Formats: sequence, C-alpha cells, structure tokens
Amino acid sequence: MVIDEKLIKYLEDLSFIILSNEERGRICADLENIIAGMELLSKLDTSSIPKQDLSLNLKTDLRKDEVTPSFPRNEILKNAPKANAETFVVPKTVE
Repeated sequence: MVIDEKLIKYLEDLSFIILSNEERGRICADLENIIAGMELLSKLDTSSIPKQDLSLNLKTDLRKDEVTPSFPRNEILKNAPKANAETFVVPKTVE
C-alpha cells in the first residue's frame, strides 16, 4: 500500500481535521511504518501453530436485582444548572 499526499488528504477529509504540512509528513511516515510492520507480520510462518478456539463459555455472575430507595428528587435536582420540579432542563439538540 502506498501512503501518499492523496491518501493523507482523503483521511483528513474523513476525519474532519486539518493538518499542517509538518503533521502530514509525520503521519505519512508513521503510517508507512505501521504498514511495513503489518507486512512483516503477514510473512511469518504460522502453519505449525495450532488454531485457537476463542469462544469461551464464560458466565457472568450478576448481583441479585433488588429494589432500594433512591435519593430524594429535590436533592438530585438541586445540583443541576437548570431544572424544573420534575427533571433536568437541557438545551434542545434535535430540531
């Protein structure tokens, strides 16, 4: 894979970032090193290594679901920058 100015510009556009020329050069060199490392790993002979089954049958022990009293609503709401009698008041984010 060739890491060139066109690819770096494409990645900039995808990431919604703007890089300086110095940053572009540094990132280009870093990506070339990463790709070289991946190519080196792909050349390793792994035929003698047995395949691993990673599907473990683990069970997560969960705590018992018990109803407990909550904090009083007025105590919680007094920490909010804006609140009404029932809830936190936040800026509208969807039109």
